Amino acid sequence: MGRPTAFLLTGLLALAAAAAAPALADDEKPTRKERKAQEEAIQKLPEKYRAWLEQVAVLLSDEERATFLALEKDYQRDAFIKEFWAARDPYPDTARNELKDRWEERMLEARASFDVLDDQRSRIFLSNGPPTVRIVSRCTSILQPLEVWFYRGSELAKFEFFLVFYKRWGAGKFRLWEPSEGLDALFQHGEEANLRAIADGCIDGDKLAAGIGWVAQQGMFGYATILQKVEKQPEPPKGEWVATFKSYSTDLAQGTPTFPAKIAVDFPGRHQARTVVQGMITVPVADAAAVQLGEHRSYNFALTGEVLQEGALFESFRYKFDFPVEEVSGESLAMVFERTLRPGDYTLALKLEDLNGKRFYREERALAVPQVTRDAAPPPPADAESARLLAEANAAIGTGERTIQLVEPHGDLHTGMLRFETLTTGPGIAKVTFELDGKPVLTKRKPPYSVELDLGSLPRTHQLSAVAFDAGGQEVARDEMTLNAGDHRFAVELVEPRGGKRYESSLRAEAQVQVPEGSAVERVEFYLNETLVATLYQPPFAQPILLPEGNALSYVRAVAHLADGAATEDTVFVNAPDYLDELDIEFVELYTTVVDRQGRPVEGLTQKDFSVVEDGVKQEIVRFEKVADRPIHAAVLLDVSASMEPEIERAQGAALRFFEQTVRPKDRAALVTFNDRPTLAAKFTNEQKSLAAALAGLKAERGTSLYDSLIFALYYFNGVRGQKAAVVLSDGKDESSRFGFDGALEYARRAGVTVYVVGLGEDVDRKKLARLAEETGGRAFFLQSAAELDGIYTIIQRELRSQYLVAYQSANTTGEGFRTVEVKVARSGLEAKTMRGYYP
Repeated sequence: MGRPTAFLLTGLLALAAAAAAPALADDEKPTRKERKAQEEAIQKLPEKYRAWLEQVAVLLSDEERATFLALEKDYQRDAFIKEFWAARDPYPDTARNELKDRWEERMLEARASFDVLDDQRSRIFLSNGPPTVRIVSRCTSILQPLEVWFYRGSELAKFEFFLVFYKRWGAGKFRLWEPSEGLDALFQHGEEANLRAIADGCIDGDKLAAGIGWVAQQGMFGYATILQKVEKQPEPPKGEWVATFKSYSTDLAQGTPTFPAKIAVDFPGRHQARTVVQGMITVPVADAAAVQLGEHRSYNFALTGEVLQEGALFESFRYKFDFPVEEVSGESLAMVFERTLRPGDYTLALKLEDLNGKRFYREERALAVPQVTRDAAPPPPADAESARLLAEANAAIGTGERTIQLVEPHGDLHTGMLRFETLTTGPGIAKVTFELDGKPVLTKRKPPYSVELDLGSLPRTHQLSAVAFDAGGQEVARDEMTLNAGDHRFAVELVEPRGGKRYESSLRAEAQVQVPEGSAVERVEFYLNETLVATLYQPPFAQPILLPEGNALSYVRAVAHLADGAATEDTVFVNAPDYLDELDIEFVELYTTVVDRQGRPVEGLTQKDFSVVEDGVKQEIVRFEKVADRPIHAAVLLDVSASMEPEIERAQGAALRFFEQTVRPKDRAALVTFNDRPTLAAKFTNEQKSLAAALAGLKAERGTSLYDSLIFALYYFNGVRGQKAAVVLSDGKDESSRFGFDGALEYARRAGVTVYVVGLGEDVDRKKLARLAEETGGRAFFLQSAAELDGIYTIIQRELRSQYLVAYQSANTTGEGFRTVEVKVARSGLEAKTMRGYYP
């Protein structure tokens, strides 16, 4: 029996997917008919793209290969190659793409060593790196052309192994030899086929015989298992980059049904060195298809655009537009898009899809973008009516000529007296007003524009704004900074329109989005009142909005979404009367565990079983749900001070098992180790490998800074929404914290994180640790040995999966102090555990 079919080398041409074939799932293989179509498609490609396919054949998934071969234009192929490497960049925040650089270096070395890339030596070399030892046989009188490679371990196989390459019958390309082929296949003459003949009759014969003998000893099935690791195809990148790439194409297949539309392109302003390019597409209502879902009837369109410069793809963009039928009064539907481009010559390609009628409009035109400055006004509008409708919106386009930027102080956990500096550009700034949490604190009328603020003794979240005005008192620039927000803050802010301002025919909606570390914005939706106006899938998140007649009170809403489903929003009222005050409505969310007399979590309860009291006043529950399947963010705080030396290995193992039990695909976990200072050993992730790596190699040393470390960990949760838990393991009292117990307790009350505490031995302060847990809705456990940790971690994991979300809107509209909260369960013998209170 030979090697499994999945590992046979059939040549790189046969590995490509058919241009006309649909994208294949990664676990499917091309059929013979498809392989033939693949070869034909590749032969039609320009040479540089055929060469690229050869170079990355080991890396390409079937879906990627099929998508690439389906592309018809070189600029699309170039853009695909760029995104292909970007999707595989192991460190996207750095200037280099380390994988791409390493692959290209290996490819050059493989070509120099083996002449070609389509034999198995090159494929193994590219995937596993160079062998520890490579022995090239010079024994042509006895053996076929042959090489023996030895690895002490490779990137794919973390163990020692040998590989034997040979030319079958002395011709063709090198291939891997396997035990099932027998020694005869390696010899010029079969009667000499034994290892002794190699050892005695060849230069380096003992080394050649050792490698061949090792492979032979593995047997047919044992060696096939080894080759499964050595020849394993690299995992394709996570996410849906290929589907996203395809969705940005403006191509239309021949025979695609179309509908009529008209487009006007204007240049209404500039932003810094770029010109604002504004397009309006109008579609006759009579040519649009409406869909009825329940009682809702709407027109829906998707716009895809490509901007080309000198034959290369400069940028691509997507929009979605929605029109409720009952709100359409004219004879046409107007859709507005914006880009900012440097002056120059471009090609603009647009594809508008009627999502209900499955018809398309496509336009491709030359685009000469002018220079717009104070001395050179924008050219006359191409369409007078669209210019009239959008005049108000375009008046709000910021030139970016005058700017102000707050400079963030060094480090994290900002407390005490701090000075904040600003950087300003452009003429005409007469004064700068600083606001802290929405309240003016200082106005400076000459540079340097800076402010000194006392942020208090604990690292609380604050919003600092710097607003620049001209001599006439008009705002010309603004910058905002969220202090002590951590890396996980997810927020959207509407910088346009301005609250209280009056608009007649149009306004400009512009949003700024702050995204958690490691995440990306999936889309931003703009609403006028409750009507979805436009969906933008890429920055800049700015959208002109046409207003209905009547100058009525309205509100604009921006909703930002992440790929994992998280969302955040901001709302601004316009055309509002002077007496209308805006009130922020926030719900108090209580993640609650209910236990029986034996401390076991109780499930199956309903909203009517619960009641909530705040400061002695009963509250109305407005939201209730079981949270078993909601994402969890959990952090383990592991004491690695010197006294933990006898327990460190068991603590590591128990923490790893906790991660393995708790972390599901939508969950995230982090590891904070601490002795006399805290260290973020693993950021929030769902990768077990990363968490295990952070737990490896820990050394117990130095003292214990428990309270500082707890505040550090809770600070790290800033910006995280939903179910949050911190699990603290320590065997000693605090020795060296800058913040004391009272500070840690107050910070824990504000953090909204459930704290579980596990104390080891007799030296812990049981009373204080128990209070930290109880005040936040967690539990405290006190053990004599780390051997008991597994059972405790199992209890914690079960509680986290057995919680209820009880939410209410506080009836108390005044006061800023600590508010006590109690959740009660109507059934006897049950106790509800949640945070004891909060700061509004």
